[in-house]
Amino acid sequence: MIVTHTSSKTSLCDLDADRQLGAETGLAELRSESGDAIESRRIVAGHPMIITRTPFRISFFGGGSDYPVYYREHGGQVLNTTINQYCYITCRYLPPFFDYKYRIRYSKSELTNTIDEIEHPSVRECLRFSGIEHGVEIVHTSDIPAMSGIGSSSSFTVGLLQALYALKGEMVTKRRLALDAINIEQNIIGENVGSQDQTAAAFGGFNHIEFGGRNDGIFVQPVVLPPEKLGYLQDNLLFYFTGFSRYSSEIATEQIRNTPKKIPELTRMRDMVPEALDILKGPVEGYHQFGRLLQESWVLKRQLTALVSNPTIDAIYDTAVRAGALGGKLCGAGGGGFFLFFVPPEKQRQVKHALRRLLLVPMRFENLASHIVFYVN
Repeated sequence: MIVTHTSSKTSLCDLDADRQLGAETGLAELRSESGDAIESRRIVAGHPMIITRTPFRISFFGGGSDYPVYYREHGGQVLNTTINQYCYITCRYLPPFFDYKYRIRYSKSELTNTIDEIEHPSVRECLRFSGIEHGVEIVHTSDIPAMSGIGSSSSFTVGLLQALYALKGEMVTKRRLALDAINIEQNIIGENVGSQDQTAAAFGGFNHIEFGGRNDGIFVQPVVLPPEKLGYLQDNLLFYFTGFSRYSSEIATEQIRNTPKKIPELTRMRDMVPEALDILKGPVEGYHQFGRLLQESWVLKRQLTALVSNPTIDAIYDTAVRAGALGGKLCGAGGGGFFLFFVPPEKQRQVKHALRRLLLVPMRFENLASHIVFYVN
């Protein structure tokens, strides 16, 4: 029994020695860890999560004059508003339990170990631009499908940038958010996009936006209307989804290529902006002229490139006008997406019946711009 007891005591002493050696070894390893590894442990202990909500926009007048190829020479201006349809970006540091560093979810899912491997161009370049070095998870959801002519890609970029800045503990101005998004889309990715979508998403609201000649200045002036006038304008608008999306970049590429030959049309479309503002300042009894101006704008827009419209789109527009719409336009570059019609309230029943096979989407103006709706650390 004594021998057995002695052997047992010796084993316990050896175990204590092993534990001490393991603790010292572990402490030495911890002390030699890189800053990134220590930061990863901190992220596991308390990783922030951010959700941004960014509105989409509809453009009434001046679209096309917001492309740099036009406004750097001639100056541009648009009249647009953000609407109560949104994209949402959820963003957090990815805890270091996985065999990948980046988890990106949108219409597809990406799991990568480097930024270079990320296929989504906006995600890839926003991560590079923001300088975030740790792994992240990014999830995108939306009220409206992509490629619908309401600035969805730029709203995504603006919302993602805001989330990444917040993840780093930075607060940025609306102007910086807009300019950074424009820089990423136009210069870094090299997309054929204008400058109104990023500006609308970053600033929010019903705005007159000017693009200032060679200095590329952007000036945002809110459109101030009494509530009864603003409500009346919205009550005259019907927002329809055509049922099919399109790649706006192809249409924009063709439009940019045609710009030198379409200066008169683009200039007339640009000059409709102050005319529309004058109509809105007047009595609501004259607001039907807003619809007539949309009609003129649509005729000019169809002349910019043959890709703007097609027989199906023309049939939708003609059906709406015959039923009582005073005017309208296809949102964005054209080719599909959403139609906006100006329809007096007394004619809306007929128009809704005529377009009953299309999806009528409830829409109101909004003023919040891209913003953080959830933050937890």
